[in-house]
Amino acid sequence: MAKDWKDRLGVIYSTNPDFKYETSGKKEPDTLPPGEQRLKVMIDRKQRKGKTVTLVQGFTGREEDLKELGRMLKSKCGVGGSVKDGEIIIQGGHSGKIRQLLEDVGYRVG
Repeated sequence: MAKDWKDRLGVIYSTNPDFKYETSGKKEPDTLPPGEQRLKVMIDRKQRKGKTVTLVQGFTGREEDLKELGRMLKSKCGVGGSVKDGEIIIQGGHSGKIRQLLEDVGYRVG
């Protein structure tokens, strides 16, 4: 894993030759296929200084797959955004376009 060293940033050097670093053991859930996922798309303005954003919530799977889906949506809409706390945040009110894009890929949108 290329990012494995970042998981060990708080570890001090050990002189024990049998020492093995163990991660927290928190395993991400496997990503469900698009047809089994039910995503929610909504417009939000709260706590965003009056700016409109489109939220995509309800994704079940690995963080890496969620980020990839967010990248695809941002590039298709031609806007910026981010992925935080298990949801995709797209700048602007693009709920109709995002719903259509998700349905085209095979996701169920509710």
